Amino acid sequence: MPIRDGGLGVRRVSSLASPAFLASAASTLSLQDTIFSQCQCQPDTFIASFKADWTAFGDEPVSPVSYKQSAWDRPGIAAVRCQLEAGLADARQRATFLAASAPHSGDCLAAFPIAACRLRLDDEAVRVAVTLRLGLQVCVPHTCPCGQSVDAWGLHAMMCKHAPGRIQRHHALNDIIAHALASAAVLVSKEPSGLFTDDIRRPDGVTLIPWQAGKALAWDTTVASTLADSYIRSSASCAGAAAEIAAERKVAKYADPPASYMFQAIALETLGPINDPAFPARLAGTCLHTMACRPLLSVTVKEF
Repeated sequence: MPIRDGGLGVRRVSSLASPAFLASAASTLSLQDTIFSQCQCQPDTFIASFKADWTAFGDEPVSPVSYKQSAWDRPGIAAVRCQLEAGLADARQRATFLAASAPHSGDCLAAFPIAACRLRLDDEAVRVAVTLRLGLQVCVPHTCPCGQSVDAWGLHAMMCKHAPGRIQRHHALNDIIAHALASAAVLVSKEPSGLFTDDIRRPDGVTLIPWQAGKALAWDTTVASTLADSYIRSSASCAGAAAEIAAERKVAKYADPPASYMFQAIALETLGPINDPAFPARLAGTCLHTMACRPLLSVTVKEF
């Protein structure tokens, strides 16, 4: 399956051969007709046979999209996806598949492995990332140092209060957001104190210049486990549901920001989805999509 449809982007040659041939034939059809008419040759019978096989997926693309391989490829992908969805046996599998095919959840697979940008993963991180994305078993069942049982899918590792990587993961995500804003020439202050009168609530950062309508922007980041017991039913019904629920809690927590500030919740899931409308979607023209969306999975799973 392609990355956008929840796969790893490693396609079968047999599934690409027919769309590639039909798109090429459609783009050169007029030239072929001219050549065949002059040399009195029989038309290419392979085109008709391939089209006959392809019509099982739907109607034939018409010009100008008939020249594009994606136009011939997409119906076959949709058929395979429907077959996969029909074979999902339980809520965990459905939630994993929906999360993998959510917008931006697979962007890390398209990132260049640049070590200076923290986009290069070691072999173990790649193994964990792939198994999580495909819903495969991550580890042997064992007992966590906190006393809880860890199943073969490593679900507890994403939620354990004693996991050493939780704080580092949160700081890494906040650094990505702050660096993205800084690259767009927006000055920020991370974890400011005194923004709220109770001094208990402290957002992850604020902009030091107006962001919209004369107001500065305050944001707070949180990570939700897609397959947690409290989210699994929602995650199996809609991609990104866990992120939306977590974002709503953040919005309720910061429901009364000072008059000179506006608040944005940034909720991410351990399997990739981001709440909508999330921070990346509202930063068109900056590099947050490149810096934040792509490394999300690596930042999330590197410590496990």
